[in-house]
Amino acid sequence: MTPRTKLTLSILGILIVCLAARLYFGYRSQPQLAPSDEVFKTVDALFTAVTAHDSQRLADCQQRLAKYKDRGSLPAAAAQHLDRIISLAQSGEWTTAAHRLYDFMQAQKRNGEPIAPRPQLTAMNPR
Repeated sequence: MTPRTKLTLSILGILIVCLAARLYFGYRSQPQLAPSDEVFKTVDALFTAVTAHDSQRLADCQQRLAKYKDRGSLPAAAAQHLDRIISLAQSGEWTTAAHRLYDFMQAQKRNGEPIAPRPQLTAMNPR
């Protein structure tokens, strides 16, 4: 093999690995919320706070989510995911936080069925 062929194959290999990693991280399953209307309403309020860039509402939602986690109404994996989204918003990455929260909400299921998104969520263009 010529050096040029080796370089081409190496670049192709790297691109395939990057694409596979992107697919894995982009399409792996999201953590699920417990079937609690209270938790779902708070996550919905969190979406409103993030899209409105409202720091006070964001803090309120963060406190409520912490209470749900402490009493076992919010699974740890979902709580960690939401904490990362809240941290993004707090650092000024409101748009990224909104996109990630939108994806999280879209992936939620109740009784094994996907939840139909609210009209305002489908109007958002996450990409």
